[in-house]
Amino acid sequence: MTTATQLPAILGGKKAITADQTDAVAWPIIDDQDEQAVLNVLRSGKLSLHPVVDELETEYKKRTARKFALTHNNGTSAILAGLHAIGVQPYDEVIVPSATWWSSVMPVLHCGGVPIFAELEPECLGLDPEDVERKITDKTKAIVVVHLFGMPSKMDELIAIAKKHNLKILEDASHAHGATYKGKPIGSFGDVSIFSMQGNKLCPSGEGGILLCDDQETWESAVRLGHYERLLGLESKNKYFAATGFGFKFRIAPMSAALALSQLSRMDDRNAKRNESCLYLSHKLEALGIEAFIPSNDVARVYFEFLVRYDESKTGLPISDLAKALQAEGALVEAPRYPLLHQQPVFTHHVWSKIARLPATPENPIHLYDPADLPLTTLGNGSLLKLPAFPSADKDLLDQYALAFNKVISHAHEIPRTTQAEGSS
Repeated sequence: MTTATQLPAILGGKKAITADQTDAVAWPIIDDQDEQAVLNVLRSGKLSLHPVVDELETEYKKRTARKFALTHNNGTSAILAGLHAIGVQPYDEVIVPSATWWSSVMPVLHCGGVPIFAELEPECLGLDPEDVERKITDKTKAIVVVHLFGMPSKMDELIAIAKKHNLKILEDASHAHGATYKGKPIGSFGDVSIFSMQGNKLCPSGEGGILLCDDQETWESAVRLGHYERLLGLESKNKYFAATGFGFKFRIAPMSAALALSQLSRMDDRNAKRNESCLYLSHKLEALGIEAFIPSNDVARVYFEFLVRYDESKTGLPISDLAKALQAEGALVEAPRYPLLHQQPVFTHHVWSKIARLPATPENPIHLYDPADLPLTTLGNGSLLKLPAFPSADKDLLDQYALAFNKVISHAHEIPRTTQAEGSS
């Protein structure tokens, strides 16, 4: 007979997760060092321009082995600057993922570009190289590669495609601070690479972003767009734009830079703690038939977010009901927070072309977006479940999460069904 301790909580059993999770999942972690770093800038009175910004840029260059770095007030601004710097022009097509935060895609519109959505591959949720190549036309200018949730994309294949077709790569590494691909740091691959330092990121600054590249003119193009105060220090003709810049003001606030620099000094240790916890639980979940995206030996991923894939055909329990049963156990689980962009009204209702200021012409008709496109991405996105990334968890809590999954999956046929199993979200 099933005992109350084995019975899922949703069926009247005891909760598997009883530990206090407050500290285990809290992020960001702010301490006296961070407070002092911000206070030092505040008390200096140099609230707009401060040497700490240069220090932060230097540290990112060291970590990524890049020649040039340029901080921004957020990652979105850095992406816009990156697209501008690699020369995205009106009607240029830019291949992008749909399952990502909107900042990876929407700045394309403000360059007058046309986002072309491609499928994700299932192994690490990056752009599928085969579908990327299928989507290339004579109008294609660039590819936006996103290392989703901290999992490096298939860079060898994507770089080979870009070189074959003479395309630029913007590498959105916002989720992947500290990750590596075949021994090279993420952020070192793109013609331009971007990190966000928003408050949820692995190196949080409150708000902030940074652009990295190896080409002087690419860097100066980004400087022209949003950092007029740096133009006078250049030796090229770009210095003559110092009175106006190109119309944006994207510099980071020094207090945010100070917080980022302080956080960056502890990031490796904190990433290691997250990785240890998430991998420990991942192996337990994989034994239950849950795919946890454990990386191969030549890739070092990080855990901006901890996503797992659930195949409901193995149990017959719809993923939404699995989530409810796990929540009844005390688990902090939910569906991924990124709606698929190609299904959003800004694209399906043709608002995008107004944002991009692209009138239809015989040579350039309005591109139409169909929410039924990308069936593999749609199906895959509906199979994902988000767990905490456990910045400070101990093994007792992780074991309780494993027990919660075990209880629910072992009794999957008994769990109440409140929804119909669906092939999309």
